Amino acid sequence: MASFTCWNGDIVRGAFIIDAHDREIISWCAVVNAGIGGSDVRDTMLAAIEARFGGYRAPHQVEMLNDNGSPYIDKDTRIFARQLRLKPCCTPAKNPQSIGVSEAFANTLKRDYVDITPLPDAATMLELIAGWFEDNNDNYPHSGLKIRSPREFIAAQTATA
Repeated sequence: MASFTCWNGDIVRGAFIIDAHDREIISWCAVVNAGIGGSDVRDTMLAAIEARFGGYRAPHQVEMLNDNGSPYIDKDTRIFARQLRLKPCCTPAKNPQSIGVSEAFANTLKRDYVDITPLPDAATMLELIAGWFEDNNDNYPHSGLKIRSPREFIAAQTATA
């Protein structure tokens, strides 16, 4: 999860699902002046399964690593995850390094998008955020992907398969 403050004081909080292998942001949600809730996380999980696998369940069990925040450890969220064939795995308490790919992306989002963009209010940010995720997926070079964007990396792997 990430939290950003706009110039007028609006706070935009977001959650995203990133593939740890190819660094693609598969799905995301954002809320204004509120916290991310369990229903937001469940909607994001379902959107990720639909985007990645084209259905309502993964074809096999997939691990989903998340922090210990209440929307992720919520009983309904854990049950829903299993219905989608996701295996919820929580990070050790007070150990953000274990979700380093997500932490790195949140820092990149802040540094390379949020901090250099005029953001007078939440409405402006909400208009831009989808484009930022698409830019990351299409263009942003990742050192862990040999300086390729997630989609370039995916295309290269597909071509050699």
